[in-house]
Amino acid sequence: MSLAPAPTLSLDDRFARELPELAVAWQADDAPDPRLLALNEPLATELGLDPAALRTAEGLRLLVGTAVPAGANPVAQAYAGHQFGGFVPRLGDGRALLLGELTDVAGRLRDLHLKGSGRTPFARGGDGLAAVGPMLREHVISEAMHALGIPTTRSLAVVATGRSVRRETLLPGAVLARVASSHLRVGSFQYARVTGDTELLRRLADHAISRHHPDAAQAENPYLALFAAVVTAQAELVARWMQVGFVHGVMNTDNVTISGETIDYGPCAFLEAHDPATVYSSIDAGGRYAYGNQPIVAEWDLARLAEALLPLIAEDQERAIELAVAALGEFRPQYDAAWSAGMRAKLGLPDGLDDAVAAPLVEEYLTLLQAGHVDHTLGFRRLSAAARGDVEPVRNLFLDLASFDAWSERWRALAPDADAMDRVNPLHIPRNHLVEEALTAATEGDLAPLAPLLDAVTHPYEERPDLERYATPAPADFGATYQTFCGT
Repeated sequence: MSLAPAPTLSLDDRFARELPELAVAWQADDAPDPRLLALNEPLATELGLDPAALRTAEGLRLLVGTAVPAGANPVAQAYAGHQFGGFVPRLGDGRALLLGELTDVAGRLRDLHLKGSGRTPFARGGDGLAAVGPMLREHVISEAMHALGIPTTRSLAVVATGRSVRRETLLPGAVLARVASSHLRVGSFQYARVTGDTELLRRLADHAISRHHPDAAQAENPYLALFAAVVTAQAELVARWMQVGFVHGVMNTDNVTISGETIDYGPCAFLEAHDPATVYSSIDAGGRYAYGNQPIVAEWDLARLAEALLPLIAEDQERAIELAVAALGEFRPQYDAAWSAGMRAKLGLPDGLDDAVAAPLVEEYLTLLQAGHVDHTLGFRRLSAAARGDVEPVRNLFLDLASFDAWSERWRALAPDADAMDRVNPLHIPRNHLVEEALTAATEGDLAPLAPLLDAVTHPYEERPDLERYATPAPADFGATYQTFCGT
């Protein structure tokens, strides 16, 4: 163990002070033998923390929540949510704690939050614990998303607790320490609305405006402006998910943030073969949250936020509904604009190209990918070689060569920008088979596969000989049977 001094950290309790109705003071369970599994040193530095100090015994106790700084007030947050379409009026942090808010070196307010820290009053019969595998999954995939430039919560550390967790078998337990702009969700507003306390709802909305969308405060109707800002943030976020083939897996309203950050990496995964019907989550039997449904679900979730905000938008309910519907109506054009811009960039299309030319090229290429069961990531990454004149690497991915050749001829005639394409089409994503390999090994006490996987996914656009296997699709029979699990 390092001899560095214990970490010094000042944590504010602004959320708990301003919204005590949504906060239950609570303490983390004891971790009998904490052991560091992963530490995000660049993030620690960004937060103004000394990585060496976090590696000390006292630092590990901070990261599992058993030693909080003086003046800190850890709380479990209350929220509601639609889970797979069914409303639950009281969910909340059943196995998580907000340790508090800190100001990073750039002056930004950030939440420091624990996952797997023990049962809270919101646990609803759960054990409140987490296993090593799911916590390392969130560490790997959230850092990959950050490297891809997609707004996300981030993992500061994963610490094994020395306690076993019972799932199908006994598994080693762990706590994830993560950082977010905040943990305000659509479900937070649903909880406030269902209490019938309009002033609580107003204070929550004012808190969200101050924290995430300050321009809304200057609008003629601040709460309508808040809703419109969240609509924009979510439209742009989900468009980014779709471009890289990310499947969230559980887009319940309690997993939709007001900030527009990706949150709660449970049964998530990345596409293998491009197919809008792809579902990896073991709990999504009906395919509600399939890859291709994500924009529709996001719009549905935002409608639930609109319902919660109606008393603030206008005193007259009919007028409030009219205004909210109009604001929600901006989701599809904003999503379409973000999606189209991103897909044009992925194909390297020149600026100013008429949409009548660009849109069919995009749609036809997606159809070719799906029909040929082509790997989503390689199907885009290898196009840059074709733009440079070497068509065979991408052409060999397709079965219908005549259709690909006809499409390719039209596309190449537009002189796509290969260098620009390499900057937006990743080579390395968290390949599902490699993630499972690393998590299985870590569960058995072997952390060796984790480091090169993290190296690859945090440098998604770099082509390096030592990372070649991390750009290779899974074996042909892997994707057909692969399932992910929520970890509870």
